Amino acid sequence: MSPPALIMEDPKAKASAPAPADHPHSQASVEARFVVFCKSGLSLNENTFTEAMKLFNESKHLLPTTISAIGTGTPEEVERYWFVFILYVVKRLSQGLPDEFTLFEILRLGKLNCVDFLKELPQFIVKAGPILSSQYGADWEKRLQAKELQANFVHLMILSKYYKRAFREFFLASDAEVDEQSAVTNAAGSVSNYYRFGWLLFLALRSHVFSRYKNLVTCTNGLVAILAILIIHVPVRSRNFTIQDSPRFVRKERKGVDLVASLCNIYDTSEDELRKTLDMANGLIADILKKNPRPASEFRTESLANIDTDDLIYFEDLMEEASLSSSSDILEKDYADATRNNGELDERVFVNEEDSLLDSGSLSGGAMNINGAKRKFDSMASPAKTITSPLSSFPSPSASHANGFLCGSNSKMVATPVTTAMTTAKWLRTVISPLSPKPSPELERFLSSCDRDVTTDVIRRANIILEAIFPSSGLGERCITGSLQCTSLMDSIWTEQRRLEALKLYYRVLQAMCTAEAQILHASNLTSLLTNERFHRCMLACSAELVLATHKTVTMLFPAVLERTGITAFDLSKVIESFIRHEESLPRELRRHLNSLEERLLESMVWEKGSSMYNSLTVARPALSSEVNRLGLLAEPMPSLDAIAMHMNISCGNLPCVPSLQKSETSPGQNGDMRSPKRLCTEYRSMLVERNPFTSPVKDRLLALNNIKAKLPPPALQSAFASPTRPNPGAGGETCAETAINVFFSKIVKLAAVRINGLVERLQLSLQRESIYCLFQQILSQRTTLFFNRHIDQIILCCFYGIAKISQLNLTFKEIIFNYRRQPQCKPQVFRSVFVDWSSARRHGKTGQEHVDIITFYNEIFIPAVKPVLLEVAPVGTAQKANRNTEINNSTDGPGSPKISAFPSLPDMSPKKVSAVHNVYVSPLRSSKMDALISNSSKSYYACVGESTHAYQSPSKDLTAINNRLNGNRKLRGMLNFDDVDVGLVSDSLVANSLYLQNGSCGSSSGAPVKSEQLDS
Repeated sequence: MSPPALIMEDPKAKASAPAPADHPHSQASVEARFVVFCKSGLSLNENTFTEAMKLFNESKHLLPTTISAIGTGTPEEVERYWFVFILYVVKRLSQGLPDEFTLFEILRLGKLNCVDFLKELPQFIVKAGPILSSQYGADWEKRLQAKELQANFVHLMILSKYYKRAFREFFLASDAEVDEQSAVTNAAGSVSNYYRFGWLLFLALRSHVFSRYKNLVTCTNGLVAILAILIIHVPVRSRNFTIQDSPRFVRKERKGVDLVASLCNIYDTSEDELRKTLDMANGLIADILKKNPRPASEFRTESLANIDTDDLIYFEDLMEEASLSSSSDILEKDYADATRNNGELDERVFVNEEDSLLDSGSLSGGAMNINGAKRKFDSMASPAKTITSPLSSFPSPSASHANGFLCGSNSKMVATPVTTAMTTAKWLRTVISPLSPKPSPELERFLSSCDRDVTTDVIRRANIILEAIFPSSGLGERCITGSLQCTSLMDSIWTEQRRLEALKLYYRVLQAMCTAEAQILHASNLTSLLTNERFHRCMLACSAELVLATHKTVTMLFPAVLERTGITAFDLSKVIESFIRHEESLPRELRRHLNSLEERLLESMVWEKGSSMYNSLTVARPALSSEVNRLGLLAEPMPSLDAIAMHMNISCGNLPCVPSLQKSETSPGQNGDMRSPKRLCTEYRSMLVERNPFTSPVKDRLLALNNIKAKLPPPALQSAFASPTRPNPGAGGETCAETAINVFFSKIVKLAAVRINGLVERLQLSLQRESIYCLFQQILSQRTTLFFNRHIDQIILCCFYGIAKISQLNLTFKEIIFNYRRQPQCKPQVFRSVFVDWSSARRHGKTGQEHVDIITFYNEIFIPAVKPVLLEVAPVGTAQKANRNTEINNSTDGPGSPKISAFPSLPDMSPKKVSAVHNVYVSPLRSSKMDALISNSSKSYYACVGESTHAYQSPSKDLTAINNRLNGNRKLRGMLNFDDVDVGLVSDSLVANSLYLQNGSCGSSSGAPVKSEQLDS
């Protein structure tokens, strides 16, 4: 095959000449419009304007190259995005400038909505990163807090929807509904005012009480507390229920309904936490609104009828018309004052769904709402994401609640990100919190059975690491007048609770792991494992991450736990599978979260600069050492516990971050343990588009390939964390590094197989599946350096195009990317920003490092490196293929090179799409349904669910008709295998995403151009 057949044509967009000076899109014209945008639109003062112009001039040369990568690709729209990006960065990173505008103000001026802004911001960050680093310092990304902004925005969207749904369950939605049910038309207040007042009071809680550790669980408790206040004070005529008839309320004998206990039962909140939050909300009403709190038992109002008033507070005129209006105004002013200097999002707009800033724009073409934004919010609703979110459609808020029943007598909340988080938090509260904060007697037996008693070391390490993750020191006193508690006190209580939860979970799982390892060793002396510093830090990080993921903490998004503990992504990937296996009570959502994290680690984070994987790789593959060293990829030493403790004390109250530590351990620890550092996470990840395509965790799932046998000598954990150069006694002469790299590569291959299979089905390239998979394995084995500093999907996409070209298929890169965008794990940065080191490419005289699009990477880097391998794996006959695989396996490079295998037999996804044309999915029958179907009383062994195409005849005829409609002249794909006990179930988010995408809800509908690609070849 000649080289031209492998190399694609350059994109048309690349050969663009500079626009003339008088052209509307010339740099001079764009600069003039930016001046107008700043001066006339925002009236910036001279200092702010000078700073903005400086950044604009430094970055304007990037604008022409970004047109195809941002928004819909029109110059006018990209220009507006660029203006907003620059001003947002100036506002966040410039010091000493007056606070002249908010993010929402510049978005309105730029005629952009917040969702699209957050979606496209990563492209600006990738392009302008070197400029921002030069102008604002190396820590610019941390100070920009873009990921936190995204998380905060989505949490507010989720909470506002949750509040709306809950409000409409208890109260009528409009004045018209009130008038229909009451002859009193001039009564105090209106429903819309009650709704807005409740949201403003909630924002007061967020700004004054939840200011530092904003998280979904705490904020949900706040909303439920607001509901309690509204139920007590809103006039009965505006209620959507009758309290004496509803079975959802908990009653006390002769005292009426226990309101707090009832709300806890409905919304899965902690009663203790809800009462504390309710007290704080009452304190805010007294302190900010100057209302007089009095015991509710002193009043006999209609709204308090049939409610147990013990321990409840009542404000006499809170909901009167004049008072309600003025109170809302006071809360508005208080919010504006509290957030003037640090509030990027005007959280007041979230109560108004029609606000243009909340419109989803080009993402779905309509207003952003839970029903229409499933694709965008799946990952954000997950702990991340994050807990995966089955964002089901809400019941119609206008549905009647006859006889005072709220959504039925035994109804459960529809599964949403909030209800999922609350359910998972209940597991922490009921299973983990009651445990002892000290090692159990059984765990102490393991700790004391080592060569020396390590109990004290384990306890000290746990305290230091968890204190670093959950620092108890506050950000300073922030009190308002009166009896309201200080924010720092609330923060300290929250961090102490989370720290204890993580500590108890750590001890619990550590004991289970020790028991398992002792059974493998037939001995209780686990010195090698229990004295390994890195192992314990990984366990503590994993425990803390689950606690943070449960509460969905905005200010501690992953990989924050890596930074605080001083470990790397490669370190953490070694314990995730064991952690899941040894904590049987772990909720499904947290299992999914850990699987999602492992996927993130494998796909890109382990390949980043500073990963300890490279330390093992240079031992397992000495030939790669020179490239690893040239790129500076090796991990730095892991900071010592003493250094972390000292740094924590010095940086009291400033959220200590391990990367700034200078003192570190440079010598191997016990067992020759090479210290692994933390990694600097500089890759911006868009939480709006991130997905979780991994299936639900099954025992040994990632290693359960039929013909890829990972070498896991007993005891697996001890060898995984031993020194890379140490011989592995159970691996036939391999070093621990070689074993670790083999296991790691087998996981990479399995993940690649899942993703290749998904894209093969979309592109209908089943005949090329083996060749693509074989090429990927060959590159991982023989051209490993192509993965350095890159995402594995970038290699997969290039493998697809390379095989397509060499197979002479009429498949363009544009088609590949279009279908990749429909994959659940797709991130636009994958094909828009690929790392390139031109000094190693030696082409066109370029030097240095930069990020380019996938097409440039394919032409300039991938093909020159892979061409010989690509020719080897070109599609051939079956007999030749067997011979070729034998030759390839015999020629792979030395120790640590995995054998090339045929495409593995992947577990059947459930539900599995069985028609390329129709939206038909098949799932195995649940065991709970089996008895009913096979009982003698059953009239039919089959149940056909869906839209009927004709009148019912018989099960046989109906199934035949379905088969005929689905199959037609198409060749059958074969039988589904539901018998394998290790078959995993696909995650709910993947199923939901597939359904939404197949139904046309994908980001790029058919016919829409792929924004970053302009190619015909």
